[in-house]
Amino acid sequence: MANASNALFSPQMQALVSYLEHDTHPTIVLDIDYNIVAANTAYQRQFGVEGRPHVGAKCYRVSHQFAVPCDQAGEHCPMRKASETKVPERVLHIHHTPRGPEHVDVELRPILDARGEVFAYVERLNSVAVASVQPQQSGLVGRSAAFNEALTALQRAAPSQIPVLLQGESGTGKELFARALHAASPRASGPLVVVDCTGLTETLLESELFGYEKGAFTGALQRKIGLAESAHGGTLFLDEIGEVPLAMQVKLLRLIESGSFRPVGSLRTVHSDFRLVAATHKPLKEMVAAGSFRQDLFYRISAFPIRLPSLRERSEDLPLLIESLLRRLAPGAAPRVDDDAMKLLRLYPFPGNIRELRNIMERARLFTDDGVIRAQDLPPEVRAQQSSPLAIRSAGRNDLESLAHALQAFDGSRSELAKHLGLSERTLYRRLKALGINS
Repeated sequence: MANASNALFSPQMQALVSYLEHDTHPTIVLDIDYNIVAANTAYQRQFGVEGRPHVGAKCYRVSHQFAVPCDQAGEHCPMRKASETKVPERVLHIHHTPRGPEHVDVELRPILDARGEVFAYVERLNSVAVASVQPQQSGLVGRSAAFNEALTALQRAAPSQIPVLLQGESGTGKELFARALHAASPRASGPLVVVDCTGLTETLLESELFGYEKGAFTGALQRKIGLAESAHGGTLFLDEIGEVPLAMQVKLLRLIESGSFRPVGSLRTVHSDFRLVAATHKPLKEMVAAGSFRQDLFYRISAFPIRLPSLRERSEDLPLLIESLLRRLAPGAAPRVDDDAMKLLRLYPFPGNIRELRNIMERARLFTDDGVIRAQDLPPEVRAQQSSPLAIRSAGRNDLESLAHALQAFDGSRSELAKHLGLSERTLYRRLKALGINS
């Protein structure tokens, strides 16, 4: 384990450093002044640059390229809280790595001296594989505070078997979150079985979920294995569970509580071991009060609720989502969106959320002939934002305030700042000029 010559390293600390070298997770030791004083081999491999483990550098400069500690730059700083509580702290951060920015799950443990005072910290870092801060061909992408809050909850729930309820407006990506939850769980090697509960009658849902025996009803020419049985060893995802007919809910409750059910037309009992994830855009608590959703079923499925933010709440992610969607829609030949079109998209409220954004991008790319999506390529409802100067002034003011904050906290070149913010250097210089800062 690489380390610096420092009085911090007592025999006890040397023993800790030696122990951490055998940890397969990237781990560093920090002093109380934010300095990295030791780093294990796993950290050097994953986060070091050209074999250098960052020993002697400030942690906030290495991880965020900030000029000040995280809590002074608008981020949650686990060290600040751990110094007060003297107990471990865990937080999801976006770290700069040799591969670019990544979501990293950080666990910080304070080390106490004989008087019970904190004199060092051990920090373990784990890259989050199920979400990206950079454009991707598949999976979750985002960097906004609202997105990170949902991702943090997902990271907490994934290792356990607790039932998860994903709640959010239509089009917020509930199935993508369910897939990420499954991929981050111990059941990732098992199946993820999706059950779309929308528009199914009680009879159809029962035969789909539980399967049926040959001859159970007209048209049942052979035995069919149900989706609940197919999910054995994996995850059962009940999408739009608020659509399940009331009469079917009692059978669903029995399945969730015992893992047992009877196929339609059968006397035998089948057992399936699965992890339950449910999703809905409906207000289930109100439905319980109205008597259209069973209270016992609600409490059974909502042990760990995760609220997914609307696209309006994560507007910071819009350029990242747009680039990712265009890559997915046109692999190898993705168009780009010019500044004027991006301004209009930033102002649009997206009632249909990411699903609507995808539809808009798919339509717009068919109207462009030179690989550039312009304002005229966007649908009328998006172009209508041009007639709202108040919204434009408000959006511009918010953007400039965010830029001023980022400029104060960021410790790097202007080109690096532009990349960090997802802007072109030309756009960055124009916005800096609006703040009265010479480029």
